[in-house]
Amino acid sequence: MSAPRDIVVDWAERGHIRSEDLPKALAVAGVTPDSRAWIRFLATLLLSLGALLIATGVIFFFAYNWNAIGRFGKFGLLEGIFVAAAVAAWFYGPAKPAGQAALLAATLLTGALLALVGQTYQTGADTYQLFAWWAALIVPWVGVSRLPALWLIWIALLNLAIAMYFRAFPGLLGVVFSGESLLWVLFAVNGVASVIWELAARRGPQGPQGRWSARVLIGATGSMITILALAAILDRTNVEYLRLLVYVAWLGTMYACYRRISIDLFALAGSVLSTVIVVAALLGKLMLDSAEASGFLFIGLVVIAMSATGAWWLRRVAAEADR
Repeated sequence: MSAPRDIVVDWAERGHIRSEDLPKALAVAGVTPDSRAWIRFLATLLLSLGALLIATGVIFFFAYNWNAIGRFGKFGLLEGIFVAAAVAAWFYGPAKPAGQAALLAATLLTGALLALVGQTYQTGADTYQLFAWWAALIVPWVGVSRLPALWLIWIALLNLAIAMYFRAFPGLLGVVFSGESLLWVLFAVNGVASVIWELAARRGPQGPQGRWSARVLIGATGSMITILALAAILDRTNVEYLRLLVYVAWLGTMYACYRRISIDLFALAGSVLSTVIVVAALLGKLMLDSAEASGFLFIGLVVIAMSATGAWWLRRVAAEADR
């Protein structure tokens, strides 16, 4: 079934709608937002930005006036603002934009309060513990908010905690928890989060909404596995084909989920781009050891051919989605 925009544009191309009436027809079809939608969008955007700026302003206020404010003054002021944000979130509720903005501010202030405790009492805790406790404490708010931004903040905190943990405990001579192992763990965490996100989104209004948030996770997962595939190819000793099998399995999963089950051009385009990069790196590893100029020419032609084929395939998928 075609989208409303495509139907209106098709009617305009056939002459059923005059060119000067096209904007009005798009508005009637609900393609372009009306004044109420713009007001609602701007109000939500400004409210969220206001909450974000207030929270960051509080953090920078303490950083600038650290020596001018006493210990009890710091805790009293920060806890007072934190309680005000929590009360506002409870009063308005997580379903309203004001409540969601208050939850966003309270989430950021939670991290500021933990940082204040660490800086004031010098507990000696590692940095990863700050992000881990931060992520743990905001779980109830994230769960009730149904706000994609808060979910992404929580996942980002989880990623930071894992990265800082690997940095604090590199293992025996850095072998057990090497940089590549960190990428594998982050790939698994973001991959699981992406799967849970998609399953929750299919539940309807109860799940986290918005394809943009799901695509952030898809992009993060794809970036991790692409870097891992490149590391396996560019290994100084030999190509790690076993690790490339995991990459191929990821490509197959992306095709099955976002081509067969439901179409998502962003995910498919990212997969195409990743394939072009990995194939070019593999050809470079196999052909450029002899340092012949013909190898560069062949790789360039392959990249052009793969890019053109991928663009043609994506156009076909997009046309199929519009039917």
